[in-house]
Amino acid sequence: TLAVGDSARTFLARVGYDPQFGARPLKRAIQQYLLDPLAIKLLDGDFKPGDAIAAEAKGNSVEFSLTE
Repeated sequence: TLAVGDSARTFLARVGYDPQFGARPLKRAIQQYLLDPLAIKLLDGDFKPGDAIAAEAKGNSVEFSLTE
């Protein structure tokens, strides 16, 4: 499971909003900052299917950690 924390949600909302286009860029931001990095970590073996993973914003990225 993936738990996206408040800091990650706020970060994604900030980088995924454009005054001209509204929230349309949000899908791209979620892909770029959340889904792609998580997929790389899964492929690298940092996490395995079934792990409980937490996502939190750190600076200009989203970091992942195992949770209990």
